[in-house]
Amino acid sequence: MTLSRGTKVVLTLFALVAFAFIYVPLGVILINSFSVDKSLTWPPSGFTTEWWGKAVESQGVRDALITSVGVAVAATVVALILGTLLSFALSRYQFFGRESVSLLVVLPIALPGIVTGIALNNVFTSFLGGLTIYTLIIGHATFCIVVVFNNAIARLRRMGGSVEEASADLGATGWRTFIYVTFPLMRSALIAGAILAFGLSFDEIIVTTFTAGPGVETLPIWIYQNLFRPNQAPIVNVVAAALVVVSILPIYIAQRFSNADERGGGLI
Repeated sequence: MTLSRGTKVVLTLFALVAFAFIYVPLGVILINSFSVDKSLTWPPSGFTTEWWGKAVESQGVRDALITSVGVAVAATVVALILGTLLSFALSRYQFFGRESVSLLVVLPIALPGIVTGIALNNVFTSFLGGLTIYTLIIGHATFCIVVVFNNAIARLRRMGGSVEEASADLGATGWRTFIYVTFPLMRSALIAGAILAFGLSFDEIIVTTFTAGPGVETLPIWIYQNLFRPNQAPIVNVVAAALVVVSILPIYIAQRFSNADERGGGLI
């Protein structure tokens, strides 16, 4: 379909407005991280790199970063195992209630975060003895599983079962077929799902608020709690700006892996 010149101009303007709405605030955060002002003011009255050094030296930032990375890695591992197993069960086997199970798997990421957080909080405090860092990992894993599951089941459906059947006809066991045939074909989808799950867990704040135990502070929680504290706003800007810059690489890698098949093969 060929678009008219006027339609192209309108679509271009809408695209520019959308990109400006998303990326101009990120640019403001990056610029403010070099501001000499201790409060959130615009435009900055001067520029300095002092706050970047203080952010690196901040024990609170380091502890929160370590907690966030640890929780995200643990939640991603759980999501990889359970999400992959679920994708195989729902794509390779027929059983009663399969569609209902598929809906239940995807539901946590469709529900508002505050609903999921309150539900998990009630379960953890009523039946599991209270909130700890392990309840936080479980809480994050509930929605990280969805990302891995969606990537894995989409790849399995595109693969079909003919390749695995051919491997079985040649005498390979189910485990050898998975190791040498199935896994290499779906590896890029699993890596992309793991990267997206890690990112989703790393910046989660709503579910974290309801499932984190006493003294467990992730980086998003640290940012939220220190945003309006005196003398902390510049460091918060630095942490936020650093996260924006660092996030570009995993997002790019996940996109490359997600599109691996369209380029004729995986990246690995």
